[in-house]
Amino acid sequence: MLTLAGRTFRNCDGITRRNFLQIGAPLLGLGLPSLLRHEAGAADVTRDRGKSLIVFWTHGGMSQQDTYDLKPYSPPEYRGPYRPIATKVPGVVLGERFARQATVLDKMSLVRSVHHENGIHAPSAHWMQTGHFGPTLARIAAQYPSFGSVINKALGSRSPRMPAYIAVPQAEAFGYQKSVFLGASYDPFEVGADPNAKDFKVPNLALPGGLALKSVRTRRDLLAKFDTLRRDIDRSGVMDGLDAFKSQALEMVAGEDVRRAFEMEREPDALRDRYGRHQYGQSALLARRLVEAGARVVTVNTGYWDHHNEVHKNLEQHLPPLDAAIGTLFEDLDTRGMLDDTLVYCAGEFGRTPLINGHAGRDHWSSCFSVMLGGGGLAGGTIVGASEKHGGDVQERPTIPLDVMATIYHAMGISLETHYEDASGRPVGIAGTGRPIQELF
Repeated sequence: MLTLAGRTFRNCDGITRRNFLQIGAPLLGLGLPSLLRHEAGAADVTRDRGKSLIVFWTHGGMSQQDTYDLKPYSPPEYRGPYRPIATKVPGVVLGERFARQATVLDKMSLVRSVHHENGIHAPSAHWMQTGHFGPTLARIAAQYPSFGSVINKALGSRSPRMPAYIAVPQAEAFGYQKSVFLGASYDPFEVGADPNAKDFKVPNLALPGGLALKSVRTRRDLLAKFDTLRRDIDRSGVMDGLDAFKSQALEMVAGEDVRRAFEMEREPDALRDRYGRHQYGQSALLARRLVEAGARVVTVNTGYWDHHNEVHKNLEQHLPPLDAAIGTLFEDLDTRGMLDDTLVYCAGEFGRTPLINGHAGRDHWSSCFSVMLGGGGLAGGTIVGASEKHGGDVQERPTIPLDVMATIYHAMGISLETHYEDASGRPVGIAGTGRPIQELF
């Protein structure tokens, strides 16, 4: 089964998801004022202009040999059961479970030579979310902000009332999709529900308990109730206060603009069916709706891909819905004239071992794996780098996580010279030694 919102798992490193997530205020009304405060004071924010980013995070590590970097001429214990299929790019094949993406590969590009030097989930997720090695199992706290938070700070939202950075259904990657020293206002807004659910509603768009618009005659009365709530919560240290931004926060919670973006029933049934009536598909469709409404970054956190046992049996549950989600998203963005302004990225913390293990699974592998990038003005149909014959090591064009970060920032129009101060006041560059992957531009 696909991993659903709110499910707790224990990964192969023996650490639960809850070890990495901090519990925050569950209501959007409590976090909105700080979000709006940073947007009001950010001099480098460009409104209603620029590009957006949609991310598919394959939490746990997707097998590149079964998807984006097939090895059809390797022995069975390496190549697995999936057959190669032709794509829109002559001479380039994908695994047969990526048939929808094969039809739009001319709009996508693959980097088949990404690598780093860690095979443990948490440090590797940090590396791929931030570009930097940082945490260890002994020290799991995030050291650098996620690329989503960096983009949030650099560009802000494309619409005044829409959160700039949104996670569907929630922030994952062991907690490393957040802002760290940039400040909590640059954390992602977490949807908190499965968009495929029949009764899908966003709990973070609900008014705090005890408040109902029908029972409040004037804004002054409503704000007075917020004041009472603020004082009650401030005593427990959960909230800094709504102060001058509480009125704008109220408009976002109670207004129509943001709420309408989450109303999936507005989409035609045929299009929803094409995306797929599953969490992957409806999350991708929601991401398109949110970007269309003005969000800058939307991360779709897909199920758990840590398949040490029966990898191909498990992939049968993951690959078809992911393929439908990504393939349809590219078609939909292109049809709507949004593809050039919307960058799409798919990655996990690492790949999987070339050799299938004794449990019919694939283990962690960071020496060489693939990521997908497309749209956003990037060149389509481009294959960058190559792995050796079984997919174990980089054969051509080594690419590090900071190169991927630099590519995303450059494509989004953010200067790679941008620096922010860490908690100690030390300037930290957003791209470090990373360089954009020039073949994609």
